[in-house]
Amino acid sequence: MSTVAFHTLGCKVNAYETEAIWQLFQREGYERVDFDKKADVYVINTCTVTNTGDRKSRQMIRRAIRKNPDAVVAVTGCYAQTSPGEIMQIPGVDVVVGTQGRDKLLEYIEEHRQTRQPVNAVKNIMKTREFEELDVPTFTDRTRASLKIQEGCNNFCTFCIIPWARGLLRSRKPESVLKQARQLVAAGYREIVLTGIHTGGYGEDMEDYKLADLLWDLDKVEGLKRIRISSIEASQINDRVIEVLNQSDKMCRHLHIPLQAGDDEVLKRMRRKYTVDEFRRKIEHIKQAMPNVAITSDVIVGFPGETDEQFENGYRLIEELAFSELHVFPYSQRTGTPAARMDGQVPNEVKQERVQRLIELSNKLSVQYASQFVGDVLEVIPERPYKEAPDSGLYMGYSDNYLQVVFPGNEDLIGKVCRVRLDEAGAEYCKGTFVRVMDEPARSSAV
Repeated sequence: MSTVAFHTLGCKVNAYETEAIWQLFQREGYERVDFDKKADVYVINTCTVTNTGDRKSRQMIRRAIRKNPDAVVAVTGCYAQTSPGEIMQIPGVDVVVGTQGRDKLLEYIEEHRQTRQPVNAVKNIMKTREFEELDVPTFTDRTRASLKIQEGCNNFCTFCIIPWARGLLRSRKPESVLKQARQLVAAGYREIVLTGIHTGGYGEDMEDYKLADLLWDLDKVEGLKRIRISSIEASQINDRVIEVLNQSDKMCRHLHIPLQAGDDEVLKRMRRKYTVDEFRRKIEHIKQAMPNVAITSDVIVGFPGETDEQFENGYRLIEELAFSELHVFPYSQRTGTPAARMDGQVPNEVKQERVQRLIELSNKLSVQYASQFVGDVLEVIPERPYKEAPDSGLYMGYSDNYLQVVFPGNEDLIGKVCRVRLDEAGAEYCKGTFVRVMDEPARSSAV
């Protein structure tokens, strides 16, 4: 039996797509082995979001070639899309596919085996208008399933290379999304995370079907307990989306809304399409419409030209908006983007100091948000034993409003919707007490 090994760099979309590519190999009878083992085929799914992503991708490609010089080494993903020439120059690379046409990966591998010639199957992504159908009926991780609903982005922020790696926005057909959602429920998943490169843009390329329509249709999927949106821009949260979030019992009380910077000048240089005031008003509107909603966000610090004063403006805005958690990134120069050529690059030590301050603020805000639920009973889906103390009998899962809760339990609870009382708020995780199981997956229809 032929063996295949995978290594995934980068984001959750890449992780989803690696699972999809594994399905293709599985159908052909391949056995999956660990990346550090000897395999007949290695697939490296690359990232190019930063220059470091490129470098790490090259390291993993070389590691596979060293592990088994006779193996077929196939490279896919964002770095493969933007720099196929660089990858083809690495001796030992056999197949390069970008972020499109991965459904033909096994054909390209076969072609290479026949001809013994390297295959470069990267096409111009900017001409691609169709969503690439890649199904994932089940995941290696058993509790939360991702469901990719769109691809590409039309925004062209000045710090970001991703439109060049992923192409322009294209949405998955609603019937295809719903079919896969039903498959995932049938496989025992209770929560689905809608994911994509610009997830909230779903439907912008369709006539009369938008994100809110998809959410209502998913709401009707029997057996599905939770729907979470992985990320959405403030401008995409319109009244129709808020209506679904409010009225559907399945929509999680959690939104991830990237801010990136809390100063108008910086936002303009980033080519973000909102002002601080517009962003503030939108967040206030969402909080009024959905009391207790968890809003998490992304922030880039040390963008070219960011002064101390501009950083402080952002710091105060974040404090005022009281996000429940921040993902903080020091600005990283990405070759090929307008921001990399801008004047006023901020020194690393200044970036690190600003990152530290925002992480401390994020921890404070996390505790502040979680504290309001102490004593409440929340719905939590346990995912795994608590990794800090695997033998303690403690299990970890997320509540619908994205609190990470650790509580005494047992393995049978994994993947089930549990009622858990929150006892203690924390920055990274909260402590709780198990109350009862809400429902049994795959129960019979007899009551």
